[in-house]
Amino acid sequence: MSFLIAAPGSGSGKTTITLGLLRALVRRGHTVRGAKSGPDYIDPRFHAAASGLECFNLDAWAMSEARIGSLAAGSTPLIIEGAMGLFDGAPPDGKGACADLARMLEVPVVLVVDAAHMAQSVAALVSGFANHDPNVTIAGVILNKVGSPRHAKMLERALAPLGVPIFGVFMRDSSLTHPSRHLGLVQAAEHPKLEQFLNAVVDKVEACVDLEAIEALLSPLPAGGNCPAIAPPAQRIAVAQDEAFAFAYPHILNDWRTAGAEVSQFSPLADEAVPDFDFVFLPGGYPELHAGRLASNTIFLDSLRDHAATRPVYGECGGYMVLGDALTDADGTPHKMAGLLRLETSFAKRKLHLGYHYLTAAHGPFDGNWKGHEFHYASTLKADGPPLFEASDAEGTQLPAMGLINCNVSGSFAHVIDRA
Repeated sequence: MSFLIAAPGSGSGKTTITLGLLRALVRRGHTVRGAKSGPDYIDPRFHAAASGLECFNLDAWAMSEARIGSLAAGSTPLIIEGAMGLFDGAPPDGKGACADLARMLEVPVVLVVDAAHMAQSVAALVSGFANHDPNVTIAGVILNKVGSPRHAKMLERALAPLGVPIFGVFMRDSSLTHPSRHLGLVQAAEHPKLEQFLNAVVDKVEACVDLEAIEALLSPLPAGGNCPAIAPPAQRIAVAQDEAFAFAYPHILNDWRTAGAEVSQFSPLADEAVPDFDFVFLPGGYPELHAGRLASNTIFLDSLRDHAATRPVYGECGGYMVLGDALTDADGTPHKMAGLLRLETSFAKRKLHLGYHYLTAAHGPFDGNWKGHEFHYASTLKADGPPLFEASDAEGTQLPAMGLINCNVSGSFAHVIDRA
């Protein structure tokens, strides 16, 4: 059986332990895939580096059960990394929690507990999680950030009456901390010593985890239901892909390919010209960290403007900002962008915009009803023109319209995930 790695809350060490388990199982001769609960864009690249296979998102709020089952099914066992706490989801009722995935896919949970500031109380915490929902099975516990062998013994004695297996005990180790920035971890492609880091993590996992117990949880998931594919917006699609534009969801690109579209990648950061295709997609990423370089990449910008004169261009979040007139970086320096939308954005005064959205568009490549997610710190200084999406939040409360559309060019801060 495949399994899900969860925790009582964020910051417990799920990502590090997931990466170590993926790499450790590969070392032991297994073929295993990683998946990430929710709309995370960064952890999946680390999963892929650790396992050697593409990682994808499973989003219990934005995706149908049929899509989740279809993505998770296959001949390769799956390790799903949860987000936030096991039962934490969107308001008002927690829909989209990784516990929803455990129920849908009928997979057990390995609970990672940050034990740094507790002793006997660990039993009450684990008992509460194990008994909170009869349809969610806690297969075992990994204790993390343990202070000493004596501390470990106290935790083990407290947990013994519960009968919940302890799969591993990790002592505190600051050397396994990831470098991070405002949207989370530094991207895998930017990590200065990624292989060295992964090997250090896997060495720790091999020393601290009962891998035979973990191996006993491995088996493929059964075939999922039929899921309607997301239709491609054109036959030949050019997708920006580099350190500035890295947040395209694999399931959408794979749907387009499955439907027969040709999907090709190019790098705006390398000043590559936009391919002579039918449609250009600029996904999210970190253009604010490369704004000066992008502003000077005239081959990319001129070819993008030429393309937009006759064919559609779509931008999400970071890609949306690049389609605008100007982007001001965190130092307060404005940089001229493509000028295809009357949009000016800034990171000089950061404000978090976060949450799931229902989206409806009458025009553009994503017309109809969708579910999506917004996560950025940019402020909008100016946005003139017809909006792209009508929007409401996860509770159905109407929000201001999102995005802009200008002839062949459209975009918004929302990341589209699936049909509503």
